[in-house]
Amino acid sequence: MNLIHFSVAIPTYNGESRLPKVLERLRECVAYTTRSQTDVEHLNWEIIVVDNNSTDGTVKLIQEYQANWCDDVPLRYCFEAEQGTAFARQHAIQEARGELVGFLDDDNLPAPNWIIEAYKFAQAHPQAGAFASQIHGAFEVEPPENLKPILFYLAITERGEQPHIYTPCKNGFPPSAGLVVRRNAWKDHLPPRLFLIGRIGSSMLGSEDAEALSYIYKAGWEIWYNPAMEVDHIIPAWRLERNYLISLMRGIGLARYHLRMLLLKNWQKPVAFFIYLLHDIGKLVVYFLDYRETAATDIVAACEMQRLLSTLMSPFYLLPIKIKKFIHEIAVKRKPYNWLVLNYFHFTSYSDATHLCDNSSLQCRNNNSKNY
Repeated sequence: MNLIHFSVAIPTYNGESRLPKVLERLRECVAYTTRSQTDVEHLNWEIIVVDNNSTDGTVKLIQEYQANWCDDVPLRYCFEAEQGTAFARQHAIQEARGELVGFLDDDNLPAPNWIIEAYKFAQAHPQAGAFASQIHGAFEVEPPENLKPILFYLAITERGEQPHIYTPCKNGFPPSAGLVVRRNAWKDHLPPRLFLIGRIGSSMLGSEDAEALSYIYKAGWEIWYNPAMEVDHIIPAWRLERNYLISLMRGIGLARYHLRMLLLKNWQKPVAFFIYLLHDIGKLVVYFLDYRETAATDIVAACEMQRLLSTLMSPFYLLPIKIKKFIHEIAVKRKPYNWLVLNYFHFTSYSDATHLCDNSSLQCRNNNSKNY
């Protein structure tokens, strides 16, 4: 078996209608890397589609593509039963054979040179534990001018034409769309299960990508932006609607407290709680006084108001979830009694339900599997 240098991982849920565009673009990447092998040492790479418990025809679609796929770049299929993009990405890391893992969502279209540029950047920046792409919005409908101040929340990353390091306290972390990580940086420093697991059903509590990058950053790795890696992000019209954007902002705000605390030492957290609380109250009050009359009609003002309010509520919203998660972990450690505890406590939130899923149904098949 040839040494694999790069693994492209595509988590998907009911992506039957979206995946063909991604896979066709990856065909272009195959052709490009074949023509450009003089630019780098011989580059072997693979594609892994991680089916996150889809109920549509995703499996059949991948079977059809595997039957007509090129032999040089394996197209593999993995199934992750536990719902949530955090679980799908973790599964991809476990299955990947490449030293580098590049994440694409099922609505991300990489440029033909994306693989080559990612590999070259990793070679030139050995301290980069993760590096992000330049992401352009491919809108089904042109967004109105007034929405442009908040479009970056839709995983659009256009930060200029020069590579630079992310500083979390100033500009946060990049989104996972088009993100490339060193597999050992992820495996060595992330816990087996993240607290934030991704948007599921009607819940928009996301930021699992920022949580993952927080662990890599805390371990001493650099997080970079590489504009030479370009990705088009397909954005349907409904993602520009008011209800979706406000729900998105609510999820971003509610995850904020957990992400803040991850970057602090334990002794700093009690003091930071009160500092952040006062800071968030102040920002919300000032913003409310400035925009209270326009928030009903100005979608950007309404979104920012929701983000600030949810940020203020974040520690109080997350506390019961953390308590239930802690009780569950105790129950798991005390196996003879865990069924009593789990039956006593009624886990109702999306996070609780997914944390109780059984990992035993995980399975993976590649395009050479006789049982596929």
